Amino acid sequence: MPELVKYGKDGAIATITLNRPEKFNTLRADVLDELDGALKAANRDDAVRVIILEGAGDSFCAGFDFSNGLEHYEALMEENYDPGMDVNLVTNQYTSYIPQFMGIWRGSKPVIAKVHGYCVGGGSEMALCADLVIASDDARFGTPYSRVWGCHLSGMWIYRLGLAKAKYYALTGEWISGKEAAEIELINFSYPLEDLDRKVAELADKLATIPLTQLLAMKLIVNQAYDNMGLQSTQTLGPILDGIMRNTPEGRDFVRVAKDEGVKSAVAHRDGPFADYSQAPPEQQPRRRSSL
Repeated sequence: MPELVKYGKDGAIATITLNRPEKFNTLRADVLDELDGALKAANRDDAVRVIILEGAGDSFCAGFDFSNGLEHYEALMEENYDPGMDVNLVTNQYTSYIPQFMGIWRGSKPVIAKVHGYCVGGGSEMALCADLVIASDDARFGTPYSRVWGCHLSGMWIYRLGLAKAKYYALTGEWISGKEAAEIELINFSYPLEDLDRKVAELADKLATIPLTQLLAMKLIVNQAYDNMGLQSTQTLGPILDGIMRNTPEGRDFVRVAKDEGVKSAVAHRDGPFADYSQAPPEQQPRRRSSL
């Protein structure tokens, strides 16, 4: 069975690769468990100073996997829904996905998220936990769950943007290109897809020349300022609201359509009025790395 998350090391730089390219690296509990293990390995290795987080294939991560009737999320299904147990699931550090996301944020080593293709939904929540986010110009960030079946989880869309932009994207769920994301400072930089690997490697090499103690001190002081703004309480409320939104009448209908007619049909109904994500014309879709 192939590794769901690959881990490699070259000198002071560790690379963690989400490895479900046939599923656009979508997230499941087993993927997050392997991500957690890779982050622990990198942070426990004193030789590692910098971590690169990337996705295999044509996308970074297209969010949580709700294909195949959500059979891998039995506890979330309508017939099993218990609001109290849902709160337990999403606030318990041993069952929630937030600790894995925040392992990127709270680990002492700086993490560079290298984003191409789709980085949406839970994938964007995860990527934006990185210290530095570098994307291809034509990558696509977004929170389509803003329209049905979800709510902000890590809160990083809020903390990285000013009020006007944070509120707009929270309410519309519209996507944004890597180039636009860099312009509004949701992420750090964007480059043509052909240059992305080289630019990220150059930045990682630069950071690797800095003493580890300096890197962890500077990461810690910046993170602490944002923790003081209430980051943890936001991450408690967000997943609770996410659970409620999964079980509204519209949220349950979304899942029923996905099960009965297929995920594509549910997504088409959700995103069709906005003509974005999979419903956008081909010329607006992100380029495929495999085409290079």
